[in-house]
Amino acid sequence: MKPSIHPMDHDCRPVGEILHQIGGKWTVLIINTLSDGPMRFSELKRMVGGISQKVLTSTLRELEMDGFITRTVTPSIPPRVDYELTDLGRDLQRPLKVLGQWAIDNRPKVLDARRQYLAENPQAAKQYKGLHYVPQLQAAE
Repeated sequence: MKPSIHPMDHDCRPVGEILHQIGGKWTVLIINTLSDGPMRFSELKRMVGGISQKVLTSTLRELEMDGFITRTVTPSIPPRVDYELTDLGRDLQRPLKVLGQWAIDNRPKVLDARRQYLAENPQAAKQYKGLHYVPQLQAAE
């Protein structure tokens, strides 16, 4: 009997394609925020925080296209638009919630490692200044 060949055994592009979409910071925040139930655009924007209207609109369209959320327009003045997780979105929310909790729990360790690396490699500070948080070297002292 021949062993079955799983697509991931030789080609991780399909995994990379999906991870590219669901691994974005806005996607994670939107999916986790919608886990509390349907939300209007403005409420979602306020709850996610720090996201522009353009980026939120674009991310919501991608999530709708990929089947993670539904968009429901209620005719009114002004029109009411609600976003809600689909079954697929709720299924995705479980591992994202675990990953989010892991990030919260391990952030101090990551920041300590980053601080130590930068202390040992001061020339790297310029290269990594685009990170959301680059600890000050003085904080390690």
